[in-house]
Amino acid sequence: MDKTDPFAATIPAPTASRPLLGLTVLVIEDSRFACEAMRLLCLRSGARIRRADCLRSARRHLQVYRPSVVIVDLGLPDGNGVDLITELTQSEPRVDVVLGTSGDPDGENQALTAGADGFLEKPINSLAVFQQAVLSNLPADRQPTGLRELPDEIIHPDRMAFQDDMAHIADVLEDPADDRSLDYVAQFLGGVARSAQDQVLEKAAAALAQKRAAGEPAGIETAEIAGLIQQRLTQKLAI
Repeated sequence: MDKTDPFAATIPAPTASRPLLGLTVLVIEDSRFACEAMRLLCLRSGARIRRADCLRSARRHLQVYRPSVVIVDLGLPDGNGVDLITELTQSEPRVDVVLGTSGDPDGENQALTAGADGFLEKPINSLAVFQQAVLSNLPADRQPTGLRELPDEIIHPDRMAFQDDMAHIADVLEDPADDRSLDYVAQFLGGVARSAQDQVLEKAAAALAQKRAAGEPAGIETAEIAGLIQQRLTQKLAI
């Protein structure tokens, strides 16, 4: 139980329709769009949610309370989520469930090697997949009893959160580009575009990532992404 969570005055029992009642989920994710998806998934499942947008903020949360579940994005603005997964899975007492998440399928191996109990590939929009990832990794004494519903719901985050992500990357691109910032832009946009089903932006992010991985100049790819971001921000103003 979340005995160290100051917000948990009472711990309700899970129900068939809300099997994660009584759990606190700490989501460490810099994308507002992905965070909105997680908020909806937790809301539908009965779990409380706490959010952090970087490793530094996550560690501040963890100094105050111990959540039941931690979901860690691997690509964060101030470091690699894999490092935090390693810390969480080696600390005592251990968090009940630690899950990695990324828009890059290769992230699964990184997360599991670091000790994660499971992995959620973006986009995370299936309520059934989300609940199963948590429930299947809970200790036996935390498993809900009895039958539970098998939801087929697909959640749809608010598109305004996607626009917030576009504004964030526009701010990143305003600064002189360096290797680390370009890697971050490619990783961030790849996940967000896939979650938002923006195939044009996803393709541009993949092209940038490919150039970065090859160690080649990526001025053309960066300029293309900057233009796509401005298009999407202009669409927001037209709404």
